[in-house]
Amino acid sequence: MIPQLMLAAPASGSGKTTAACALLTALCRRGLGPCAFKCGPDYIDPMFHRAALGVDSCSLDLFLTPPERLRALYARHLAGHGAAVVEGAMGYYDGAALRDTASAWHVADTLGLPVLLVLRPGGASLSLAALVRGLDAFRPDSHLAALLLNDCSPAYAARLGPVLERETDLPVIGCLPKLDAARLPSRHLGLYTAAEVEGLAARLDALADALEAHADLDRLLALCRRPAPAVREEPLPPHRVRVAGARDAAFCFCCPETLDALRAAGAECVFFSPLAGAALPAADGLYLPGGYPELYAEALSKNAPMRAAVAAAVAGGMPTVAECGGLLYLGQSLQDEAGRPWPMAGALPGQGARARGLVRFGYTTLTAEEDSLLFRKGERVPAHEFHHWDSSAPGAALAAQKPDGRAWRCGYVSARLYAGFPHLYFAGAPQLAGRFASAAAAYRKERLHADF
Repeated sequence: MIPQLMLAAPASGSGKTTAACALLTALCRRGLGPCAFKCGPDYIDPMFHRAALGVDSCSLDLFLTPPERLRALYARHLAGHGAAVVEGAMGYYDGAALRDTASAWHVADTLGLPVLLVLRPGGASLSLAALVRGLDAFRPDSHLAALLLNDCSPAYAARLGPVLERETDLPVIGCLPKLDAARLPSRHLGLYTAAEVEGLAARLDALADALEAHADLDRLLALCRRPAPAVREEPLPPHRVRVAGARDAAFCFCCPETLDALRAAGAECVFFSPLAGAALPAADGLYLPGGYPELYAEALSKNAPMRAAVAAAVAGGMPTVAECGGLLYLGQSLQDEAGRPWPMAGALPGQGARARGLVRFGYTTLTAEEDSLLFRKGERVPAHEFHHWDSSAPGAALAAQKPDGRAWRCGYVSARLYAGFPHLYFAGAPQLAGRFASAAAAYRKERLHADF
């Protein structure tokens, strides 16, 4: 029996990430060796989980992942750990297309997890009880187990907590006071990345100190003990190809489970920096994930040898997957935050520039009209978009449709290429990783024959 719980909230902006990092740090101090998860397609919050734990955080997304595979991902990531903390996304019941599908509640229900509801009192008192009771009654099993008052003074929590317990029949395990010194700054795609936050370790320690001082963690952990799920062992196959993945401050939006899916398909993952590297590593495939290339457009542009190497690899038929920021890097130019355009790899058409706001934000389903590197004709693949920069030529090879019916064209595909703004999730659709690895193996074989 080990503690397993989800942190959720009535709405975004309630401080879930702050509370999750405080709890994870506190659990580490207790020697529980926790692991972390994040609901939804989020690349930034898991970076803070990793900063608190020193281990990877895993995504749990029921739009991108079938339920049985999600359960397997959860069990595999939890194996060997002494506790699990899942951070929800948005409001508790907020899922795709104004439904509860793929919501934090949907994940909690699929995994049978108890939920700690994070409440930020603000200007409300007794009305919070009405809000909690509504959330608790909204579905036959809400999974709500306890309440935590966030950004709340201990003195007010001492008065408000008993009222909420009486009115909701849910325990209030305490509060997390407002700590300006521990605040996590944000920008256009959410929080700054963990590597960019000065003194992050000290901030996390301060949060954990406050949580331990003002919340009854023993009570919380007792409420959330569950048997660890069984894990089905799946040994990795021997490497048959090498995939070079971009990894630096400009290209940091890569789920560890995507790399695991590539490894399960027989790929060895090696990494390089488009910012600082002089050349591509020896590889049979190229993976350019998303990130913040717009913040580093000048530095990326000035690394001309790397731009040329990437362009030559794509032109030479190396199987390539480029998502969002990767697409922008393959384009002709990219504007920085000041609006100055900088030359990019030039492997694809299009100029990247800042849009007026989030572009085509959210879940989408891609439909292929012909066979290509990753897709098969008529196949429907779930994906998601989240970006403030757009391209003058984002491609039109795939049909994209949101759950609410809105549709558009996007992406570039061929037998050796996928490049588009939609992010894919190989852990939820492992056939994509298998096809990428198979194309890389064919490319490797072609090069070996060409050498003789």
